[in-house]
Amino acid sequence: MSEEQIVMRWAESGWTAEIVENDDGGGWAVSMTRDGHSKPTLVVPWVMGRNKKDPKPLNKADFVAQLKAAEDFLTRAQKQNRSAHRVSRDVVGADGERLRVIFDITPDEFEPEGELVATNRANEELARVSCPVNFNLTREVAQAWVDGGFQPIREGGSDW
Repeated sequence: MSEEQIVMRWAESGWTAEIVENDDGGGWAVSMTRDGHSKPTLVVPWVMGRNKKDPKPLNKADFVAQLKAAEDFLTRAQKQNRSAHRVSRDVVGADGERLRVIFDITPDEFEPEGELVATNRANEELARVSCPVNFNLTREVAQAWVDGGFQPIREGGSDW
């Protein structure tokens, strides 16, 4: 979207809303861009004004509604991204307590990182170690890691 297309702008709370004309000339859209980001997080159709030609003016209530929608969109996208890079298995510790072992991948284009974390029922962290991103966390592997005292994971997998 070029600067010439923007007809209205509202900036507040770390976000900027811009009313822009659709490239195809078929109406208006509002784009919500987080401060410091070059691309909008959310672009949605915008309402025509009374003359059916110009966009409806952007006011505080409209901005707040679009802000909530953009933040909700970001939250859902982050949750989806996190779940795509996370596997967890429930196992039993030496004292009979239920533990959760979580394998997380921190995505990175050049050097993604894997991490194995053990937590108890109160979600208190018991152990954290780095591991290869190709690590295969099965229930058996998780149980063996717990039984083995949360030892570091060697490159190549589940033999620690």
